Amino acid sequence: MGIIGTIIVGLIVGVIAKLFVHGPGEPQGFVLTAIVGIAGSLLASWVGQAIGWYQPGQAAGWIMSIIGAVVVMVIWGAIVKRSA
Repeated sequence: MGIIGTIIVGLIVGVIAKLFVHGPGEPQGFVLTAIVGIAGSLLASWVGQAIGWYQPGQAAGWIMSIIGAVVVMVIWGAIVKRSA
């Protein structure tokens, strides 16, 4: 999948993750939502490969990507809340 496909999947994953995480510290805007979705997908792929669920070079599935994006959003919210 190319960079455009990665951005589109990241945006979709980020939007779905935003449905689960609410609050004043959540990332706002198109770009941050896409970045959080991409970061969540990368986190899920890395963790899945580390524990043996995915082969090296294999990307995480949709559900794990959404869970990864939710984790990234919770961490983001904790950092924003702490700095405020």
